[in-house]
Amino acid sequence: MKDASAAAVYGARAANGVVIISTKKGKQGKPTINFTASVGLTQKAAYRDRWQSPEAYLQHYVDWKEKNMYGVNAETGEYAAYSRAGNEYTSKPGYFRNPNNLDDVSLEAWRGYTTNDEGESDLSIWARRLGFRPNTALMDNLLSGKVMDWQDKAFRLGFNQDYNASISGAGEKIDYYMSLGFLRNEGAFVDDTYRAIRANFKLNAKVTDWFEIGANINFQDRTDGEIGMNKGGFMENSPYAVFKDDEGNYVQDPLMFQYDRNNLTNWYYEKQFLELQKGYTTFNTIFNAKLKLPFGITYTFNAAPRLQYFHDRYFMSAERPNSNPNDRGANREQAKRFDWSLNNTTTWDKMFADKHHVIVTLAQEAEELQYWKDRIEARNILPSDVLGFHNTQNGDKSVSSFESNDTHQTADGLMARLFYSYDDRYMATFTMRRDGYSAFGSSNPYAYFPSGGLAWTFSNEKFFQPYNHIMSTGKLRVSFGKNGNRSLANPYEALANLYPGGGKMQGYITSSGDLYLMRYLMAQRMENPNLQWEKTQSWNFALDFGFLNDRITGTLEYYRMSTKDMIMGQRLPNFTGFESITTNLGQVDNNGFEIALNTLNIDNKNFQWSTTFSLSYNKNRIKHLYGDYEDILDASGNVIGKKEADYVGNGWFIDRPISAIWDYKVTGIWQKDEVDEAKKYGQVPGDPKVWNNPANDEYDADGNLKKIIYNNDDKVFQGQTAAPVTWALRNDFTLWKDLTLSINIYSRMGHKSLESMYLNNDDDGGGMTYRLVNKEAKEYWTVDNPSNKYARIEAQGPEGAKGARRLYNRSFVRLENISIGYTLPRQWTKRVDIERVKVYATVRNAAVWGSKDWEYYGDPETGNYASRIWTLGLNLTF
Repeated sequence: MKDASAAAVYGARAANGVVIISTKKGKQGKPTINFTASVGLTQKAAYRDRWQSPEAYLQHYVDWKEKNMYGVNAETGEYAAYSRAGNEYTSKPGYFRNPNNLDDVSLEAWRGYTTNDEGESDLSIWARRLGFRPNTALMDNLLSGKVMDWQDKAFRLGFNQDYNASISGAGEKIDYYMSLGFLRNEGAFVDDTYRAIRANFKLNAKVTDWFEIGANINFQDRTDGEIGMNKGGFMENSPYAVFKDDEGNYVQDPLMFQYDRNNLTNWYYEKQFLELQKGYTTFNTIFNAKLKLPFGITYTFNAAPRLQYFHDRYFMSAERPNSNPNDRGANREQAKRFDWSLNNTTTWDKMFADKHHVIVTLAQEAEELQYWKDRIEARNILPSDVLGFHNTQNGDKSVSSFESNDTHQTADGLMARLFYSYDDRYMATFTMRRDGYSAFGSSNPYAYFPSGGLAWTFSNEKFFQPYNHIMSTGKLRVSFGKNGNRSLANPYEALANLYPGGGKMQGYITSSGDLYLMRYLMAQRMENPNLQWEKTQSWNFALDFGFLNDRITGTLEYYRMSTKDMIMGQRLPNFTGFESITTNLGQVDNNGFEIALNTLNIDNKNFQWSTTFSLSYNKNRIKHLYGDYEDILDASGNVIGKKEADYVGNGWFIDRPISAIWDYKVTGIWQKDEVDEAKKYGQVPGDPKVWNNPANDEYDADGNLKKIIYNNDDKVFQGQTAAPVTWALRNDFTLWKDLTLSINIYSRMGHKSLESMYLNNDDDGGGMTYRLVNKEAKEYWTVDNPSNKYARIEAQGPEGAKGARRLYNRSFVRLENISIGYTLPRQWTKRVDIERVKVYATVRNAAVWGSKDWEYYGDPETGNYASRIWTLGLNLTF
């Protein structure tokens, strides 16, 4: 919401306000019992290919083995494999090739490259050359065609359950609502399970005609967390690796010691020696009272205490083979958070002469948050760790660790607001807030946030009455306001602190000759007593409209926002002894527009169709940073002015988006007929072409190129990572009053991302060499597959830009939700004394459409995996 008048209503401290939503309450009459049950399935969204097939896996190894054998063939002049001068395989063309796919050599010649066992199959010879050792399970599985789908073992069709029962009712003076629910969801990954028990109790009592009191109490106990699957490592296991032994037991090393090192990437084996209990228990309560006083004055009081417990108990058994007891043991973390907030509001609401409406609101808020955390990491538990995480006291103290972290913060606020309306045509409001937060420096804990707005409902004017049958609603709004942001990395950011440094000790000898060791303490953070609120000032202009008796309604809105005194780290000179200090610097401006449109397209007895559409565009620019200025030079090196310096190290540039992409630009891939040109850059065909600024290179006295250089002068702006355009479309259909269908689509557009996966650095620390890893099905450059988008295996950019990332479009459209429901006719259900029966089904994340350039990089929104959720539910009301 960009409307500054909204800030006037809801207050400047979005993080501190108390919002009470009462959507469920009892109705007078007999108690109403409601039961809702839903079951569903979670699956991996179908947005990326599966891992390479066994055939593609072996071909990938062939191409990886051949990656360093390319060169210009002396006889044909073509760039090809087995042509690199001085390579040991140059005289053995096709050495690593599939014997069923030989082009330039006979099968007999190919067999003769190595000494083979008598009667050894060609498949065995080929496998040995690729790195499979004879007489190993890996080789046996390859020769027998026995494969394992590791991705299938990592994912599952998760089963979800959600049950909720409630009872509500109301008398003349009291209404109540009670509910109890249970939820258990399984994620698409086998190690992802979430469980929650929740309860809610609401009570509202009208004690007298002028006094009401109520309470809303929520309880939730939830358990979540994953037992550490290394998802990438697990699914990269060779399709010929071993999952279980002949007796059906999980194996620790799927490669079965194919090499003289372990391949410990079988999560099913590992989890036998792991145990996890992790989750939250939360009590969230709201107590409220309302008092009606004379002269139209109303007083309301809200108090919201909240208590949360967190536990994380993780056990790693030292009985796991090939483990070091000093690295195994139990983690126990307990944390308690208690916070409360209260709000006192007095409102005077008065109407004068039937046209003058005045509302005066005075509010006072206060809050406090306390947090306590203790963590023990006990290692090498002696004499045995059979008690798991129930026994930490016997851990070896020399390899164990202990940690505590306690915080305390408070905040308070005052607000005064005046609203005036004349004849429902002209409206004005003005608000002043004074907010304080304990985490800011001692000099500036408080800040003032004024806001105001004007509105004109021109559709209520007499001169507009003849046009009301066309434009039924019309209002112009303009507002101004300031909001505050208090987000800090921790509530003590403005204070200096001491820490034990690198653990160094200093000793001294007493008069009796005893040695005492004392740990050094060092200042870790510089104090800033002037740290203050981050402030956003905004202007908002809007038109609210309605046509055809409000069958078409919506809002057109334009806003300008400027955020100053941003909370950020400022670099400090080395002589201070600190790298940076948290302070208020810079200015970022945002401006844009939002469109919201609601239409009732069809409204018949047996068919209704309504549509909701929203569109927003935001332009973001950095206007100021640290206030450091640098000279502007002309072509001759003369100073012609000054400008504020950019923060290049953080990727922040004056008059650019805060999420600007500034990096080397990949323009394509070197092809086989560009050998000589690629060589100038120290590259070979299959490597990425990276744009170079010729003015930045080295030349001799005659102007001849000596050396191509890559540095910051070769980087260019290529867009931004934040989506400037967002839109959403929802269509709701009702047929015969009982059958409903809802379809929701949303999109993020105009943003981009840099990624280096196209370089196909598949070995990744020895994965191809020592683990025979499999990879996701993908393209990569070869002489026979001259892609201009995907580089060769183990490609690299030129010196200075070896890891140059490629630019990808991240725009997408997502079919986010499809929901269908049917309410059984009342005449059917009343026969069994059931008030209402509704069955429904939904699918979340039904489909996503994005740039094809992003096809190998996961979901375009998350950048990784995404889930699709199917749900079937039943709602009964008695």
